[in-house]
Amino acid sequence: MTSAQIAIFAILAATVAAFLWGRFRHDTVALAALMAGVLAGVVPAAGAFAGFGHPAVITVACVLILSRALQRTGAVDALARRVLPAKAGRLGTLAALMGLGALLSAFMNNVGAMALLMPLAVQLAAKQGLPPGQVLMPLAFGTILGGMTTLVGTPPNLIVAGFRAEAAFGMFDFAWVGLPVALLGVAFVALVGWRLVPVRRPAGDSAFETGVYLAELRVAEGSDAIGQTLRQLEDSLDAAALQVVGLVRAGARYHAPHGGRQLREGDILLVEADAKSLAEEAGRHGLVHEGLGDETGKEGAGKERAGKDKVRNDETGKDGADDSDSGDLEVALREMTVLPGSAVIGRSARQMRLRSRHGIALLAVSRMGAQSGARLATLALKAGDLLLLRGTAEDLADFARDMACAPLDTEALTPPDRQKGWIAAGIMAIAVLLAAFGVLPAPVAFALGVVVTMAAGTLPLREVYTAIDWPVVVLLAALIPVAGAMQSTGAADLLARVLVDGLAQGNALVALTVVLVVTMFLSDVMNNAATAAVMAPIAIGIAATLGVGADGFLMAVAIGASCAFLTPIGHQNNTLILGPGGFQFGDYWRLGLLLEAIIVAVSVPLIWVVWGG
Repeated sequence: MTSAQIAIFAILAATVAAFLWGRFRHDTVALAALMAGVLAGVVPAAGAFAGFGHPAVITVACVLILSRALQRTGAVDALARRVLPAKAGRLGTLAALMGLGALLSAFMNNVGAMALLMPLAVQLAAKQGLPPGQVLMPLAFGTILGGMTTLVGTPPNLIVAGFRAEAAFGMFDFAWVGLPVALLGVAFVALVGWRLVPVRRPAGDSAFETGVYLAELRVAEGSDAIGQTLRQLEDSLDAAALQVVGLVRAGARYHAPHGGRQLREGDILLVEADAKSLAEEAGRHGLVHEGLGDETGKEGAGKERAGKDKVRNDETGKDGADDSDSGDLEVALREMTVLPGSAVIGRSARQMRLRSRHGIALLAVSRMGAQSGARLATLALKAGDLLLLRGTAEDLADFARDMACAPLDTEALTPPDRQKGWIAAGIMAIAVLLAAFGVLPAPVAFALGVVVTMAAGTLPLREVYTAIDWPVVVLLAALIPVAGAMQSTGAADLLARVLVDGLAQGNALVALTVVLVVTMFLSDVMNNAATAAVMAPIAIGIAATLGVGADGFLMAVAIGASCAFLTPIGHQNNTLILGPGGFQFGDYWRLGLLLEAIIVAVSVPLIWVVWGG
């Protein structure tokens, strides 16, 4: 083993370990691996950033922009409402929902497709009398399965295509195996599999069961809160698990009062707390219960009531000046889930200054089936968290768009713009056809689509760059040179020989199965794009060792990298349903393990027949 091979193996081992640990973001880990490769001399410094110009990276970025245009114009919403049956049984509903999710994911970002269909999934679950999770998990799996069918369906397919020695795989080359697997997977989950999803039914009428009351406390005569700013009072209440979420003064309701506002006698504070904290802290600070409101703080009846409240925006926090503002606005409650890559991840409501900057208040958080406790203002948010937010409809919509959070109610869906919707759909279709028929290379075809999108105005120019999932782009661009170093140093061939001799015993069919299963396992515990980048050169080395074509082994990597069904961290769509489904980490394997076993049983023979061994 050469020094270069030792270096790349050490970098690879450290990279995989960091992915599994999950302490750092995937793009950070990938960039660190790239820099380590440069310093170790296994990645040429001159080509360290060549990955940013790789066709896979360009195509992923362009597809994300075109997908956002489909979302922004409401084209997908309109399609969903036409396709999904208004009256159907559980089988028909699940099959239609999963089928639509798979279809959309074949041509657009599957995270975007999942986020768009989640509100409809929650609505359909209620109609069918099912817990949200028993519809959300099938939908998540359906969108993952759909990505297997086309070149642009998922980043692993683009990465694998880039490693092909001849011309890259075509737009629909993946469908020979991916389409039968997707159809069978959708049928299995819709018929039987959904019953294996653990039942996580919320205890109340809402998806939230915070275990606290939403009460009103009046600042009584002689209260020590008089003269304090709202921020000072909140600081003293933090330790008591009591949070102020609103203020009523002289009949005007401020849904997100500024922290600098001084409290006056007679002010009514809307607070969220458990019963014990309410009893203890109300007396200690001279606050009088205005009425506990028959436990509507658990946001069942409270949700209906909030839609009728009139509130004022409160940006200045200056007493007097804004008390006479006109133009009351409708306040609303909105449930949102934190998308992977969201700007809120790792930050608390206080750090983001939700009230002063966004005009909204955070009322509750649900995380992996565990309800939020105290100190919501300082709770660092994570991907998959379910948030209950209060604010005007406009402020909430802006927050969801700017901070990459997905609303769960159908009222928040984008009103369709029929003309722009047709244009956005037409641009995507033309780009797909240009790439499919070889008129233009895929990166050029989709980049042309982006140019037309910008010219046609189907996506505001300010959103073109925000539509790109930059952590994914950096991840791909950084790992592609590292994967190339595995080939150039001979490390991939060395590892391939060990796997062939030790596990496959020289049998190509067994080796193909090993590649598929190992890729599946890695994809379940680390990013699927990273898995594809790591496994593709190894698969090529195994094929060379056996003296067979590499196409079949690359297809095994593509299928395996898309089969992340065992954990919530393997694929972004699995993370996305953690909060809304009330799921725990171990809830995925019951359905996921059986689905992966079926996929192995079906895809190995198909790959062998279609692409050869």
